[in-house]
Amino acid sequence: MPFRAHADGRFEFNGRILRCAIGKAGAIAARDKREGDGKSPVGVWPIREVWYRPDVYTQGPTTALPTRATRREDGWCDAPEDPNYNRPVTLPYPASAERMWRDDAVYDLVVILGHNDSPPVPGMGSAIFMHLAREAYTGTEGCVALARADLEAVLAAARPGDAVEIVG
Repeated sequence: MPFRAHADGRFEFNGRILRCAIGKAGAIAARDKREGDGKSPVGVWPIREVWYRPDVYTQGPTTALPTRATRREDGWCDAPEDPNYNRPVTLPYPASAERMWRDDAVYDLVVILGHNDSPPVPGMGSAIFMHLAREAYTGTEGCVALARADLEAVLAAARPGDAVEIVG
C-alpha cells in the first residue's frame, strides 16, 4: 500500500489526498538528515509498529499492524552519543530522550517508521514517526503528522510490510 507524504503538505493514500504536516524546516535527502535539524528525511520508511495511548484507545487502534500500548515511562533516545540512540528507552533515562506519553494528544497514536534504525547511525536522525497533527498542522521535528481521523483510516488500511514514502 503506497502511503506518500509530500513536502507541500499532501498525503496520498488509497487514491485520496489528505492534509499532512512534515518537518518544520521541510524535507531533506536521508543522507543529509541530522539530529535536531527539523527536517523530514526523504525516502521510503517501513512501518515498524504502532504505539497508542491505552487511556484513549481502550481497545487499541483498528489495524493489522503490530501494536503496543504506550506506558507513562516510555521514552525514545535522541542522544547521538548514547548506545540506545534512536531506540525506545525507559524514563527517567540518563541521556536525552523524548517522552512518548505526552500531555498533548500528538502521540495518542504513533507509527514508528524505520528511518536510521538498522542499525542507527549516530547523529543521522532519530524518532521519525507518523503521528497526530496539531490543529494548525504546524511543522514537526521531522515526522509526518495527520489528523486523527486520517491517521486512523491509514492504520485501518495498512498491512504488515507497508511503508511510508516522504517526498521532497
